[in-house]
Amino acid sequence: MFTSQVITDTLGHLVKFINILILIRIALQFFRVNPLNPIIQFIYSVTELILAPIRDVINNVFGYSGFLDFSPLVAIILTQVIYNMIIKIL
Repeated sequence: MFTSQVITDTLGHLVKFINILILIRIALQFFRVNPLNPIIQFIYSVTELILAPIRDVINNVFGYSGFLDFSPLVAIILTQVIYNMIIKIL
C-alpha cells in the first residue's frame, strides 16, 4: 500500500514536471532566447524526446505538417491519460 502511494506520488510529480517543461517550451517560442543557454538546451532536449515521436505520428497518420504544432497539446493529454491508467492499475 505504501509503495503504491510513493509510486503514484512520484509519477504525479514527474508528469507535472514534464507538462510544465512543455508549457515553458511553448512560451519560449514567443520570445527570442539564446539556444546556447544550458537551461534552454535542457528544456528542448527533454521535451523533444516526447514531442518528436508525436509530431511524426501526426505527420504520418494525418498528413499534417502545417503551421501549427499540435504535438505539445497531444503530449500533455497523453501524459495525463497514461498517468491515470497507471493510477487505476496501482
